[in-house]
Amino acid sequence: MRHVLRRLGFYLVALWASITLNFIIPRLIPGDPAGALMARFQGRMTPQAIHALELQFGISHDPLWVQYIQYLGNLLHGDLGTSFTYFPTPVATVLAQELPWTLALVGTSVLISFVLGSLLGVFIAWRRGSFLDNVLPPFLTFFSAIPYFWLALIALYLLAYTLRWFPVNGGYDTSLTVALTPDFLLSALNHALLPGFTIVLASISGWMLGMRNAMITTLTEDYVLLAEAKGLKEGRVMFSYAARNAILPNVTGFALSLGFVVAGSLLTEVVFSYPGVGFALLQAAQNSDYPLLQGIFLLIALAVLGANFLADLAYLVLDPRVR
Repeated sequence: MRHVLRRLGFYLVALWASITLNFIIPRLIPGDPAGALMARFQGRMTPQAIHALELQFGISHDPLWVQYIQYLGNLLHGDLGTSFTYFPTPVATVLAQELPWTLALVGTSVLISFVLGSLLGVFIAWRRGSFLDNVLPPFLTFFSAIPYFWLALIALYLLAYTLRWFPVNGGYDTSLTVALTPDFLLSALNHALLPGFTIVLASISGWMLGMRNAMITTLTEDYVLLAEAKGLKEGRVMFSYAARNAILPNVTGFALSLGFVVAGSLLTEVVFSYPGVGFALLQAAQNSDYPLLQGIFLLIALAVLGANFLADLAYLVLDPRVR
């Protein structure tokens, strides 16, 4: 219990530091949306019009510490500001619209890649030197070595454009209404298959090789050899003795991956024109939309810290020495 409370205190301090940095960094960037709009009109806007824009965008010229207190107060009330890109939509509404797409696509793909890659790593390490052990690692590593945007573009051209097995772009059929109906869900699933397949194909070798290497080291430990000598069942020795300890490094990597899932896979969403947080992040950066950038970065920080805390709890279950 003491370990959990100590880790919880650490994450609360890390959360405060993340929120403070999230407030300071955008304000160090020169320019603001009103200034960018003025530059676009090449000085044809009057100072009164610029002031009106600043009021609409909620841009404040108060001292920094006053803005910081206002920022913390707004966060406590769940107010992340108003998006300049989607004006006058609040940032929280924009995130609520984009986040489910990213979680469904990237979250599911990362989970499938982690589970499948870890299981393959366990089996090929247990059957070291077999046909699968000689073929699978170089085969899957070949795909992970290809730059992701090239892999996605090749898959898009061959499987969607040439063979027409999958839709070319979008998150759903635009002739359908967004609702939890069977037609819409099937359309969303059909549009997510190809982007999800490319994410799994590009990332599975990392999980598999990490698990295989950890398993090979664990298989030489005394407690595994003793379990085999006692004549325990092969599956029990493989999963309960060897894989349970070998998976610890993969759990840490998986927790970090889960944290960054909410940031979306920017290249995936751009190549496949798929809706999500990553695409919103790109638009926010292009339009100097600081409230939306802050909202997305805050969401990423919360997700990373939350995922790492869950990983700490998983360590308590998997490794009794941590308690």
